[in-house]
Amino acid sequence: MSSSASAASAPAGANEPKLTLYGGSNGVGRRVTVRDLALAKQRGERWPMLTAYDALTAGVFDEAGIPVLLVGDSAADNHLGYTNTVPVTVDELIMLTAAVVRGTKRSLVVADLPFGSYQASAKQALETGTRFLKEAGAGAVKLEGGRRVVHQVEALVQAGIPVMAHLGLTPQSVNVLGGYRVQGRSDEEAERLLADAKSLEAAGAFAVVLELVPEELAARVTELLTIPTVGIGAGVQCDAQVLVWTDMAGMTPGKAPRFAKKYADMRTVLRDAAQAYASDVVNGAFPAAEHTFH
Repeated sequence: MSSSASAASAPAGANEPKLTLYGGSNGVGRRVTVRDLALAKQRGERWPMLTAYDALTAGVFDEAGIPVLLVGDSAADNHLGYTNTVPVTVDELIMLTAAVVRGTKRSLVVADLPFGSYQASAKQALETGTRFLKEAGAGAVKLEGGRRVVHQVEALVQAGIPVMAHLGLTPQSVNVLGGYRVQGRSDEEAERLLADAKSLEAAGAFAVVLELVPEELAARVTELLTIPTVGIGAGVQCDAQVLVWTDMAGMTPGKAPRFAKKYADMRTVLRDAAQAYASDVVNGAFPAAEHTFH
């Protein structure tokens, strides 16, 4: 059989470069999409997600092959100096999201809708979500809540805005939840979370974050849904995992959360570099001849 005949008989797309979520696109010159995440669920491919709040670190994570970057409202207490996620504004997150988009080429950039920007109505959610896509270039948005935000999810998806949902510990509701504690331990809480997850999938969400949920419950949700689950403190059975990048890299001061693994000690590295620079300045060692013009 001739090569031209073989090409004609091959199924459409058979010769196109294949995209794997982690580690590179093998020649696919585009961003990761929500469809890629759905296909990964079908073939059992796990994938990592990290938060990002600026172009520089986002670019590093993009080069590392991280397929999804979340511009989380966690920027409030991990980047902007607030005590929790509640105070951060839409305008602040739009600025950070735009920076992450500009700093990346491949990662799907998901933007958090901050507290007070979507809870009132589907109309409010649509207005806020539209801003993140039009002004910041986000590829999707994320919001917290179960059945109470189904109408918001439906409105966003019908308008063409992909939605990542968030169940379990929802930090924007920390005052109602009574602190940062594991959710879904009782039978009643577990059944409510399962019902919420099914409702969000039916409303059109493309993925759901499960935060501080017992591993057994997260496994049930993951098996029940056809959309990916993204765990944070929810065990290894989820389809994906997410960490706040400052926890992952050892930048967060104090003791890291139990669910976070510290893969580096960047806080010490950066502090040591700053002290070495300061010492050189004080002692007249910087700038040296190679840093000076005549």
